[in-house]
Amino acid sequence: MVGYYGIGIYCTKNKRNIGTLWSSAQLFGASFIYTILAKYKWQPTDTLKSYRHVPLFHYDELEHFLANLPMDCTLVGVEEAEDIVDFKHPKRAVYLLGAEDTGLSPEVLALCKQVVKLPGKYSMNVSHAGTLIKYDRYVKSRKT
Repeated sequence: MVGYYGIGIYCTKNKRNIGTLWSSAQLFGASFIYTILAKYKWQPTDTLKSYRHVPLFHYDELEHFLANLPMDCTLVGVEEAEDIVDFKHPKRAVYLLGAEDTGLSPEVLALCKQVVKLPGKYSMNVSHAGTLIKYDRYVKSRKT
């Protein structure tokens, strides 16, 4: 698969999740990560010191994030929708994760062009959810 992708968290509750998300972003070839409505300082959970390899962007409001999306990319929400098993990742994508306890609101989901669902009956840790998305994209890109 040719293209790029970024992944980020909207309103994260735990800053350690960003460090884990950052490390797995480097492992699975993400072009960038981002946060919306969350400040972040380096955490020991970024075991690879990924700040040296993968840029992190901060947005103070959702509108600022939306105004800075790359041209011709697909905003993909991670919530209840199309099962990831059958999901075809866009070539140019920005994945949006919500906080574990609240997920993404209906208003935010309405802004997404696609929405994908991860397996399981319960909500999972946001950094683990992000890692699963990146791994799925990586594996499926190797098959094409």
